[in-house]
Amino acid sequence: MQATTSSPGEILLALYDGLFRFLRGAELCFQNKQLVKGRELLSKSHAIISELLLALDHGKSPELCAQLESIYDYCMGTIVQANLKTDAQLVSDVIRVLTPLREAWTQAVPEAQRQSSTLRNAG
Repeated sequence: MQATTSSPGEILLALYDGLFRFLRGAELCFQNKQLVKGRELLSKSHAIISELLLALDHGKSPELCAQLESIYDYCMGTIVQANLKTDAQLVSDVIRVLTPLREAWTQAVPEAQRQSSTLRNAG
């Protein structure tokens, strides 16, 4: 039996995949008046963003972390409002704000892994 481990980048992408799955599900639930399920999915979305916020390493990249912190804070606040108002448009706003980040991570993580692999093979 072989154990597999995920890199921090792979974990980050998995968190974003789950986050977007929950956000889109909540948006759809609110549109279809499935308010309890929508709130449950928003709660899960909020928890993921909270974990992303806690994982920021301000010592390594303070400017990037400050920008991400601002985005995550905005999204968490908007999720709270969406949950209170059961407002699909507010959920859509969070998706719109986070989509460029997800796209950037989707490109950056495999590239960083390729570079890391190249450096290990050269050494």
